[in-house]
Amino acid sequence: MDGNKDFHDCIEWAASQPWSNGKVGLNGISYYASSQWRVAATQPPHLAAICVWEGWVDNYRDSVRHGGIACDFRRTWQNRQVKTVQHGVGERGPKSAVTGELVCGPETLSEQELSRNRVNMWDELLARPLDGPYYRERSADLSKVTVPLLSAGNWGGQGLHPRGNFEGLVGAASQQKWLEVHGGTHFTHFYDEYGVNLQKKFFGHFLKSEDTGWDKQPKVMLNIRRPGEKFELRAENEWPLARTKWTKYYLQPTDRTLSTEPPSAAMTISYETRGEGITFLAPPASAELEITGPVAARLWVSSDTTDADIFLVLRVFDPNGKEVVFIGSNDPRTPIGLGWLRASHRKLDSQKSLPYRPWHTHDELWQLTPQTAVEVDIEIWPTCIAVPPGYRVGLTVRGRDYEYDGTDAGVAKAAYPMKGVGPFTHTDPADRPPEIFGGKNALHFSATTAPYLLLPIIPPI
Repeated sequence: MDGNKDFHDCIEWAASQPWSNGKVGLNGISYYASSQWRVAATQPPHLAAICVWEGWVDNYRDSVRHGGIACDFRRTWQNRQVKTVQHGVGERGPKSAVTGELVCGPETLSEQELSRNRVNMWDELLARPLDGPYYRERSADLSKVTVPLLSAGNWGGQGLHPRGNFEGLVGAASQQKWLEVHGGTHFTHFYDEYGVNLQKKFFGHFLKSEDTGWDKQPKVMLNIRRPGEKFELRAENEWPLARTKWTKYYLQPTDRTLSTEPPSAAMTISYETRGEGITFLAPPASAELEITGPVAARLWVSSDTTDADIFLVLRVFDPNGKEVVFIGSNDPRTPIGLGWLRASHRKLDSQKSLPYRPWHTHDELWQLTPQTAVEVDIEIWPTCIAVPPGYRVGLTVRGRDYEYDGTDAGVAKAAYPMKGVGPFTHTDPADRPPEIFGGKNALHFSATTAPYLLLPIIPPI
């Protein structure tokens, strides 16, 4: 893309200036983070280090189509972030407090002219339900990312960034790469003392050759989550953690529990896709149970139509049955983990798929035969939670987006509702026509079809 070339050239320009030592670093959050993956893949000779703070890497999987389902965020983002500052808004836009000049340029164009001068991003995405050149051009080739990097993710950022931080770290060809993961809102730690000190330590080492102690920095730094917004920083050596005990929790149809033993009953459970879905609960934890890493589920699903959208919610409940939620990057009540898959997109890439992280090709549609079960593997984005004794892990299978309790916790004049997933909803009828996705789905159980949730259990050190 031309934007990557422009960014590349800007880096090289900065390195040639008399005030520069010839080493350029990139630092930024969100959009200013995701763009780093792409420009790093162009390998600017003077790019010395990148700090990718909460930034997606795969345009299709991380950002615009979760499991093949179109995410509303791009439509609302263009309305908020593009149309409001487009060149030509002119007198209808703001003025710089410093210069007094129009922020959106000197011209004031009509709405018709503005519309002609911009691409309708949402229409572009709806027109491209499958992965392909359009999305690849907007994603980084991680095999060409060789620069030293610090990837900083947010456990509560489901819907946009954290997948990219993990996949970027694992996939980048760089021999010098570090991972940090935190909680809280999208901007909190990027600007607070914790985050700024980490960034200075990283860039001081790679840009200025200072003795910041970065040469002794752990490769992985995880803020382990506990209920009540409690976090404990812990050093690790790799991601996923080598000592992970990958454990299958089977969905039990008779009592709707989770168990390490496969179900014996053969039955089918249906659910309304517009309802609350079905929740399966593990027994109360007898001791603290840490879940840290990628999560996956294997289900056998049918629909009364030719397709089905499957929404998975990994949850934790306290001894009183109240759900444990956390302040997320874009919503104050986020669950422990989320996963999505459109059943017609269930085709897997056998080379890229891992037991704990299925990789869907999204290159052709495998439509359903109504009332006929198919096997689906669903990725739930990486998470971390130390489950206290007496608390229970749960998995909810739904036909629509997670909501905490249906209420909106957003502040006055918020840009979007905050019901549990923030702006990362999947509701557009053009992508999810109700005649296809508004009926009933069913889960199937038998001796040969034993649905399970694969959890990354971390043994006590």
